[in-house]
Amino acid sequence: MLKEINLEDIVAIAKEAGDAIMEIYKKDFAVEYKEDDSPLTEADTKANEIICNALEKLYPNMPIMSEENKQTEYEVRKNWEYYWCIDPIDGTKEFIKKNDEFTVNIALVHKHTPVLGVVYAPAIDEMYKAKKGEGAFKNGEKLPLKTNPHPEEKLHVVASKSHLSQETQEFIDSLETKEIEQVSKGSSLKLCMVATGEADIYPRLAPTMEWDTAAADAIVREAGKMTYSYETNQPMNYNKENLLNPWFVVR
Repeated sequence: MLKEINLEDIVAIAKEAGDAIMEIYKKDFAVEYKEDDSPLTEADTKANEIICNALEKLYPNMPIMSEENKQTEYEVRKNWEYYWCIDPIDGTKEFIKKNDEFTVNIALVHKHTPVLGVVYAPAIDEMYKAKKGEGAFKNGEKLPLKTNPHPEEKLHVVASKSHLSQETQEFIDSLETKEIEQVSKGSSLKLCMVATGEADIYPRLAPTMEWDTAAADAIVREAGKMTYSYETNQPMNYNKENLLNPWFVVR
């Protein structure tokens, strides 16, 4: 099934969604709040519609899991072999703050593993893409772009801009290296920074959902890195009964 999917088609869908998002971003927009108090804008809804419609047209038999859709019950989705995992705007808080650090996330998950990912940051025009066995790329350049030759001397750590938990900060402070350079970033761009080599490690000891990470996780894995569960130190799994991610570390 993976062979039949053209990565460039998914890139084009992400770009189309990104263009629609930017039209709304440039003007005043209303913000609603969902039952879990997470924000929702017209841009989330519009991008979701564009992505879901395009994927349904290209791959009519492939199930879709999106943050903005009603979730399929586990008894049904546990039998999915492949499915799309989408966050139309990852970093809605960054979108509302207008700080440019939000992304369109489209992943293809095979059973419990992301095998294709597209992450597009429309405000800064950064396109990340990966397909299992074919490498990972940022704006056409193969990842990683750089490596840290002396991690024992200095570690580059990226952490959440809007959700930095005390546990995450304590983890960072405990890292064994002479110097830590810590930067903050919004959305799935944090995982992408580990994939490019701009960051050595991204710890997230705080809640996230599967659609927040799946697309960037595919890019991380194809760049030769991994997203590990903090508790088990095993690669992170997807399509679990509970769609909440465990705490994790990307390195």
